[in-house]
Amino acid sequence: MRVIMIAFLGFAMFAAPVAAKPPLREVAAIDDALLDVGIADAIRDNCPTIDARLIKATAFLWRLKGQANDLGYTDAEIDAYRKSDAEKERLKARGRAFFKARGVDTSNPQSYCALGLEEIQKQSRIGSLLRAK
Repeated sequence: MRVIMIAFLGFAMFAAPVAAKPPLREVAAIDDALLDVGIADAIRDNCPTIDARLIKATAFLWRLKGQANDLGYTDAEIDAYRKSDAEKERLKARGRAFFKARGVDTSNPQSYCALGLEEIQKQSRIGSLLRAK
């Protein structure tokens, strides 16, 4: 009987409910990476001498999705996060704060270019998604 009780307790420990996943916006590895993609996209949209590395960016986004799947998020949860107007606006606000903190004058395309070139030179994640023409 004692062996059965020990086995049952051991099984119960493994069957304990898993803690709920946090919203994707709270998973820094995902949210910050998505922000960097948005920042790189804004740089290439506003700087006439910088292009996106589209294949690299697409592959990066697929890896990011895979990472979210590996963390237990379903495709439906990822799509809801990705398509959410509230999340898009929140990320845009974070992007605006990033540009402001980095001294980007959003009315001056050369300001975006300077930041883009700096990121490319640093070989940052943002810079890795960009290339100078």
